[in-house]
Amino acid sequence: MNEATISRYTLKDVEEGLRKTFKVNITESMVSEFARITGDYSPMHMDEEYAHKTEFKHRICHGMLVGSFLSRLVGMHLPGENGLLLSYSFRHLLPCYLNQELIVDGTIIGKSESTRIITIKATIKDGFGKLLVDGQLKVLVLK
Repeated sequence: MNEATISRYTLKDVEEGLRKTFKVNITESMVSEFARITGDYSPMHMDEEYAHKTEFKHRICHGMLVGSFLSRLVGMHLPGENGLLLSYSFRHLLPCYLNQELIVDGTIIGKSESTRIITIKATIKDGFGKLLVDGQLKVLVLK
């Protein structure tokens, strides 16, 4: 996605039920880069031999890397360039593994004209439809 494909919804454009979805594949390089940026080199994320001895049996992706795609949901799709993420609350229900496809989905469930804040129900599922992340976002829609 590039700048030309950023959504440009205004407050009058967004209504309850408006939904956006996109897919992303978690790669080795994403996990490595996230570890480099955050300094989180937990062996659960970085060491296959270590991870194999755990209940997960394989390396798992950083939870915050998975959750970070909610930022893309707001900044690129819902509402896009006019959105400023104010708050978020999400739960990690299942782990995300490397080389896994994610489906990020957001639906507007509330809108306040007076505060210019929309509420988005956000989920992240794996390619098989299993719910990995469930959450809610509050987004200011800029003028």
